[in-house]
Amino acid sequence: HTQPRRLAARTVAQRIADELETQIGDKVGYKIRFQDQVSERSHIKLMTDGMLLAEIAQDRFLNHYDAIIIDEAHERTLNIDFLLGFLKQLLPKRPDLKIIITSATIDHWRFSRYFNDAPVVEVSGRTYPVDILYRPLNDDQTESEDQVSDDEGKIENGILNALEEIQKLERAQPNPSRPGGVLVFLAGERDIRQVAERLRRQGPKHLEVLPLYSRLSNAEQNKVFQSHTSRRVVLATNVAETSITVPNIGYVIDTGVARISRYSYRTKVQRLPIEPVSQASANQRAGRCGRVAEGICIRLYSEEDFSNRPEYTEPEILRTNLASVILQMQGLKLGEVSRFPFIDPPDQRLVNDGYRLLEELGAVDKKRMITPLGFDLLKFPVDPRIARMLVAAREQHCLQEMLIIASGLSVQEPWQRPHDRQGAADEALKRFQHEESDFLTFVKIWQTCEQQKTDLTNSRYRRWLLENFLSYLRIREWQDVYRQLKQVVHQLKWTENSEPARYEELHRSILSGLLSHVAVKDDQKGYTAARNRLLSIFPGSALSQKKPKWIMCAEIVETHKVFGRTVARIESEWVEQVGEAQLKRTYFEPHWEKKQACTVAYEQTSLFGLIVNPRKRVNYSNIDPQRCRELFIQHALVLHEYETRAPYARHNQQLIEELEYLEQKSRRRDILIDDLTLYGIFNAVVPAQVVNGKSFESWRKQAERNNPNILFLQKEQLIKTDTDAISQWEFPDQVQVEGGSIEIDYQFEPGKKQDGLNIVVPVTLINQIEEEKLEWLVPGLEKEKCVALIKSLPKTLRKHFVPAPDFAAAFLQSKPDRERSLKVQLANFLRDRKRVDISEQSFDESTLPLHLLANLKVLNPQGKVLEEGRDIRQIKLSLQGEFQQSLKHLTQDSLNESVYDHWAFDSIPEVYEMKQGGALVKAYPALAVKDEGVALQLFDTPFAAQLAMEQGLLRLCILALPQQVRYLKKQHALPEAVAIKYAPFGDRKSLTDGLVEMAFYRAFIADQPLIRSEQEFQQRLQSGTAQLASAAMEIQHLIADILERHHEVMAALGQDKSAAKKVTREDIKLQLSRLFPQGWMRHIPFQALLNYPRYLDAILVRWQRLQGKIDRDQQLVDELALLWEQYQNRTHKHQKEGVLDQNLEQWRWALEEYRVSLFAQGVKTPYPVSYKRLQKMWQNVAS
Repeated sequence: HTQPRRLAARTVAQRIADELETQIGDKVGYKIRFQDQVSERSHIKLMTDGMLLAEIAQDRFLNHYDAIIIDEAHERTLNIDFLLGFLKQLLPKRPDLKIIITSATIDHWRFSRYFNDAPVVEVSGRTYPVDILYRPLNDDQTESEDQVSDDEGKIENGILNALEEIQKLERAQPNPSRPGGVLVFLAGERDIRQVAERLRRQGPKHLEVLPLYSRLSNAEQNKVFQSHTSRRVVLATNVAETSITVPNIGYVIDTGVARISRYSYRTKVQRLPIEPVSQASANQRAGRCGRVAEGICIRLYSEEDFSNRPEYTEPEILRTNLASVILQMQGLKLGEVSRFPFIDPPDQRLVNDGYRLLEELGAVDKKRMITPLGFDLLKFPVDPRIARMLVAAREQHCLQEMLIIASGLSVQEPWQRPHDRQGAADEALKRFQHEESDFLTFVKIWQTCEQQKTDLTNSRYRRWLLENFLSYLRIREWQDVYRQLKQVVHQLKWTENSEPARYEELHRSILSGLLSHVAVKDDQKGYTAARNRLLSIFPGSALSQKKPKWIMCAEIVETHKVFGRTVARIESEWVEQVGEAQLKRTYFEPHWEKKQACTVAYEQTSLFGLIVNPRKRVNYSNIDPQRCRELFIQHALVLHEYETRAPYARHNQQLIEELEYLEQKSRRRDILIDDLTLYGIFNAVVPAQVVNGKSFESWRKQAERNNPNILFLQKEQLIKTDTDAISQWEFPDQVQVEGGSIEIDYQFEPGKKQDGLNIVVPVTLINQIEEEKLEWLVPGLEKEKCVALIKSLPKTLRKHFVPAPDFAAAFLQSKPDRERSLKVQLANFLRDRKRVDISEQSFDESTLPLHLLANLKVLNPQGKVLEEGRDIRQIKLSLQGEFQQSLKHLTQDSLNESVYDHWAFDSIPEVYEMKQGGALVKAYPALAVKDEGVALQLFDTPFAAQLAMEQGLLRLCILALPQQVRYLKKQHALPEAVAIKYAPFGDRKSLTDGLVEMAFYRAFIADQPLIRSEQEFQQRLQSGTAQLASAAMEIQHLIADILERHHEVMAALGQDKSAAKKVTREDIKLQLSRLFPQGWMRHIPFQALLNYPRYLDAILVRWQRLQGKIDRDQQLVDELALLWEQYQNRTHKHQKEGVLDQNLEQWRWALEEYRVSLFAQGVKTPYPVSYKRLQKMWQNVAS
């Protein structure tokens, strides 16, 4: 005799035993999970449906039974439908077996036909008549969940109205035998709480409102069975239809809806939508008020609505996941689900979904055959997902904790949450919660309960459970399941871990059963689960506020929202490892990896639509061998991106580089064959199995035994056009510098920084690079550059030289000097051809393509790039300091920079030469003033060395003749009356020191070769000492004359301060500042100083004769300003470049003579001078 529930099996057994006047375990027994009260004397055996299914595994023909009664068949649970189908198949094999199907609301004719028109016995019930009153809430009530949700306020009003109607009926038609209790059927817990609150606030007086639902604690449920005095209203879910008989009920108010568990094969979610109940369920509800007297049922929907509802509740097999059923059938060898004789065959989509879950768990293979793992899962009397966790826990060595969690997930959660103490219950639960895993909450509760059970008496233990809102009965049930699972583990001889399990191992085991219950946090603060389902963490979870990135859920349930319940943090790496067989892999960006000598790609792994690893590097060789072969040939053989010492590689690389360099030199792309053609050459040789370096080497070694040159390329295979025209003379490999050469690197990269000729030179050789020679580039580019220069001319000039290539060719045929400037010679050639005014400045080099200007890359001794560019002058200027440091680095062993006060060193050469990088490095040593003496230093130009040498020799002569210095200071000092006129330039000491230095300079340095040896120095001291006194006398008179005339000029300027003469006054002051710069006695050449009295006379004449000539004078001032600016700009340029140009110095003093000729015609000049003559002189000035 089977019952759907354990409680029913136990109570029915007791009732039958009482009727037969026997004890449980004697003639009547029962067998439920964890309890077996059956003996050999037992004739009647009560059990749950599941227990009978379990017995089939050992007793395929049910030989232990003569008759089987399937009770409550109308509930159509999975187990009931499964048993009915099995019995239908068994009957032909056991014709002696008697089967009885019983139910109060069964579709008996359908069942009869199912069992080959079995006889039907109708037994009238013992219930009292029930009056049905239809009180629809509105005329157009719908059956959608949304409408029900919107009508919550109407339902509450309907219940209040029904209670009021009951009171009126009682007053109008009193019935003392009818109980006064009211049973109200609602959809769920939330509805019960809302209606209870409304009734307590607005319902009739003296009304006791009690909730009743399955999650309610036993104490709360038992209240409905306790005595009471006032009218009781029990607000219940469909649990009160059959599972619990509520006493003293005379009235039923039926909202007509219930939460029906319904599995969605599409979303893989166990939904709990609110749906209208069937006619059978509605009648079952109505019958609850006709148990002890006539009752009244008020239905809050219309009679038409009732008539349109299905007659019976849809069987569970049509609305649940079938994985467990399929697995059991496979284990019992009952064939495929689609061929099993169910009364209502499940939708094939549900069947397929069940197989998919089993395949996810590894319980069945692709052919839907049970696997060894599937047989292991069958041994555990729990859901396949939970069984899978246990199998994984054995492998991960965390079986002890997993037994606790698996048994906890198999029963109703042990914590309680009474409606009136929810806050306290939540706080109590927090003491057990783990911050990252609700699964570990089970472990914490279990361990705590075990400890308390050991430490406390039974009564105190039960009190402790109550105080902590833990259900004693649910804990007992949890412990019973745990013991049963542990018994299975021992039978399988699995070993539990002795050490506490680590978080990762435990949750990887749990994950093995929940792969399709994985979710990742999305941008909307919610989660996206497998198959693009959106869910939220259940509010009661410890993780509801933390929200880790990846989670797994023990179950995904849809009520008013989709919730993940019993949640834990996981890592995406665990998902990738545990769910490897279920992952969907897509590959992208296959590419060659030189270091690994193989093709790799990026793998994106997804699990049921969730991206687990978006970008993982993997070896692509086994995934797409053909593509790998193509990439290997392209990169390893064509592009040489493969490291090997095989002779073919060096030979091929060298041959290709030679041809590529010819293309770089000639700036062509038509010499070497393209990569596609080269690919075809190798493709014809390399076999299909070569996909990476390893397979290539294996093949190559074997192939080269028969043909050593199988991979050697020939020049004829690689060239498209003849290369003989590209000569070494046209495109040399070196640029010649003094004493050697520097390599040229040709680059054909239009638009790139290194396009054209690249000359890499150490900083110490920078001055060996001559700008004039570099202008010519190489012979192969000369004509192109000449054409470009001609085309860069302004249009007014360019029009005379068309076509430009003809003029460029004619110029090159004129045999120009390639040691001199290309631009200067080309300008002269063009000017002579067309008689037009053209100079080197007429060319605009900024318009030239980069490759027509040499690119200079300068390196320091460590090989670091200091400067790079195409402006040679600017590079030399910016690297003067670096050049000096590099010279010191090169000569640090041979150059002593000590400070000397006498000649204590070897002869000083004019130039210091060293070899570096195949070229001659030149430096120019000189004595330079340092501290109170002199030191030997190197300079990068002869000009800088000469200036330093003159001052160094002067200092050394003064130090060598201290007696003569004292004599000059004493005997040739200027009188006080003259010396005071030096005040604008300095004090008396600086005047005296200046006179001494000028005298020494005239006697020992001026107009004489520079001293370079000690012998020369001594000879110069002897010869110069004799001239020292006369030189001092001459300088004394000259300086006195200059100071006297300067004083007269300043006095004249001071006497007349009229505004009309301001421009002239300011111009004279500016002229004087240039004639008398700081230290003028040391720095102005003596020959120039001899003309100073005449210049000062001319200034005085200009000032005295200014009257009436002011306008003309101002015009001349503007003209002179432009000339001085011209001189100043070129002077600065020469100073930066280290150029010593006597022509520029002569032009500067010619400008002073021009001033004399303009403003004081009566003052003689030493030579004719004019503006035109100045411009002609300027042509000889270095550019």
